[in-house]
Amino acid sequence: MRKYQFVYPAIFVKDEDGSYQVVFPDLEIFTNGKDLSEAFLSAKDLLSVYFAYAVKYETDFNKPTKLELLLPKCRTNETVMYVDAVVER
Repeated sequence: MRKYQFVYPAIFVKDEDGSYQVVFPDLEIFTNGKDLSEAFLSAKDLLSVYFAYAVKYETDFNKPTKLELLLPKCRTNETVMYVDAVVER
């Protein structure tokens, strides 16, 4: 079995109620969480599922944008972090 590791930047947007929306701008996929920890785990799960299908069906996908290019575009309620996923096939 072969392992693939993917690392992509995600933008975590804090809502007024303290919950977070998560956007992977390179992949155009979204998730959320009631707090930052839950949002991060949800983002890892989403990335794993996304790439499990991408690898299985040999789907093309965008390369990750460098963090340095996303940081200047962030607002005060946004945080950018790398999220990783390991996919076995």
